[in-house]
Amino acid sequence: MSAMANPATATPLIEADELLSRARARDKAAIRTIIRQNNRRLFPVARSILKDDWEAEDAVQEAYVRAFSHLSEFEGRSQFSTWLTRIVANEALGRLRRRRTTVDLAAAENADPQSGAGVVPFPLVSQQPDPEQAMAQTEICRLLEQAIDALPDAFRVVLVARTVENMSVEETAELFGLRPETVKTRLHRARALLREDLEKQCGPLLEGAFPFGGQRCERMADRVVERLADLV
Repeated sequence: MSAMANPATATPLIEADELLSRARARDKAAIRTIIRQNNRRLFPVARSILKDDWEAEDAVQEAYVRAFSHLSEFEGRSQFSTWLTRIVANEALGRLRRRRTTVDLAAAENADPQSGAGVVPFPLVSQQPDPEQAMAQTEICRLLEQAIDALPDAFRVVLVARTVENMSVEETAELFGLRPETVKTRLHRARALLREDLEKQCGPLLEGAFPFGGQRCERMADRVVERLADLV
């Protein structure tokens, strides 16, 4: 007797295909759902490249408009989220190139992790329960974002993709046009620059860096839907 498909694994794929089909027909509800599902992944990628909240938000919005306007070009060779991430990264990198005439990644490759260059020090998190811990974490997240921003470009984008967004080595390599070995090397150097004690004490807080949700996410969906309606 032939093996039957597992409904638990098949359903998400069916739902994803249905969402894409509806989005191609400019179904507003489907477009909003896709945006809500991907904002938390896409915004940190743009933010890691541009180091500016508002410009990153604008880059993600522009990437959404481009993606939804060219859904026919998505061939399903990779996950749809990966395809979206690539468009966002290209949009952010394009803005970065326009902002600066040259980006010398080769110089960053030769940076000495032992020199401590680019590291923004900040206090450690107490291991003991602290009634002020909730407030302190907000400040620590802000300082952590500053430390990530201070990393060389080549290392920062890889760190965010691998550690914040939990992308695989292969996905990160494909996203930035690198060899997997280069991704591993840059991630290692990024972690060294952030220092061992920083990683031990604040590593779990990386998941909370560069959040993008709630009303901010809904406003993004509203603007994208409005812009797409204008393109019809």
